[in-house]
Amino acid sequence: MPIKVLVVDDSALIRALLKEIIQADPELELVGQAPDAYVARDLIKQLNPDVLTLDVEMPRMDGLTFLEKLMHGRPMPVVMISSLTEQGSEATFRAMELGAVDFVAKPKLGIREGMQAYAEEICYKIKAASLARLIPRSAKPVMPVDDAPRSGVPRPIIGTEKLIAIGASTGGTEAIKDVLLGLPADSPGIVITQHMPPGFTRSFAERLNRMTRLNVVEAKGGERILPGHAFLAPGDKHLLVERSGANYVTRLSDAEPVRRHKPAVDPMFHSVAQCAGRNVIACLLTGMGKDGAQGMLEIRQAGGYTVAQNEATCVVYGMPREAVAIGGAEDILPLGEIAEALLQQARKRGGGNRV
Repeated sequence: MPIKVLVVDDSALIRALLKEIIQADPELELVGQAPDAYVARDLIKQLNPDVLTLDVEMPRMDGLTFLEKLMHGRPMPVVMISSLTEQGSEATFRAMELGAVDFVAKPKLGIREGMQAYAEEICYKIKAASLARLIPRSAKPVMPVDDAPRSGVPRPIIGTEKLIAIGASTGGTEAIKDVLLGLPADSPGIVITQHMPPGFTRSFAERLNRMTRLNVVEAKGGERILPGHAFLAPGDKHLLVERSGANYVTRLSDAEPVRRHKPAVDPMFHSVAQCAGRNVIACLLTGMGKDGAQGMLEIRQAGGYTVAQNEATCVVYGMPREAVAIGGAEDILPLGEIAEALLQQARKRGGGNRV
C-alpha cells in the first residue's frame, strides 16, 4: 500500500511542485492538498492520511499553532516545509519540540528548480516519517539539569583525554537536546553529527547553546576540543576529529556524501575511533538508515564505549537497530538514561589530561 500524503501549504506553486514530486514516487500517494489549517483539518478527517507536509507560515492559522492542536487532538507524522531564514529555522526547531518528525527547507531562489533538486530528499523524509513512532513532547521548555551531584553520586573527574561523540538523524534534534541537557558544564568535549541541511546547523547549535550548560557551536575546523564544549557538524561538511600534538581538534571534510548524507555519522565515528580509541564515549540516537552503525562498531573494537538508543524511545529505530545488529552497541538504553551512562563512563575512564 502506498503512503498517503496530505500537503498543507498556502502557496499554490509549492502545492503544485509537491504534487509532482509525490506523484512521481510509486511508494507515495497524494490524497489531498490544503491551502490553510482549516481546510487541512477537514481533509484529515475525510482522507485519513499517513503523513502530513505542513508549511510553517500560513494565513488564518500559522503552522506551529495548527501543529500543536493536531498533536493534542489527532497525532500523526508531520514533515515541516520550512523557510531558510533565521526566523524560519527557529520556527522549525519549535515544530520539532511540538512533535514534528522532520523538515525540508524551501529554496530561497529558483523555487521550481530548487524543489525539484530536493525531490529525492522530500520523498525520503516522507517515507521516514511514515515509520515514525510519535513521542509525546512537552509544550514547556525543558531546563538543563543542575550541576550538583545526583543521588549522592560524586561528580565525574573530567579530563581532556576523553571525548563524547553523538550521531543522529530523524527525530535527532530533540534527542540530542535531551542528552545535552543531562550533561554538566564540565562534560568531556563533544562532537555531534545530525543529518541536517545547510543553513539550519548554525541555528541549531545556537539553540542548544542557549538551552544547555555547554558551549555549543557549529564547527568551523581547527578548534581544540575541550571539556564543556560541543561542536556540531555544519550542514554541508563531514565533521572529523584528529590529533594535533596532545590535542584533539576538529576538521571539516568536503568528501562525497556517505549513505546519501553530508554530514554523515560514520566518518566522524571512524575518525574518533582512529585518534582516541578507548577514550571515546559514543552514542547513536534515533534515525532512519544505517549511517553510524559501522563507525560505532569501530569505536567498540578500538576499546571505546558505545550505547544505542532503545526502540521504545526512538522516533525511527533504524540507525541504532543497525548498530545493535552488527554488535556495535555495548549498551542499549532509553533516551532518558543515556546522558548518565555517558557520565558514568567518563568517571570509569579517569581524568587524564593531554596538557
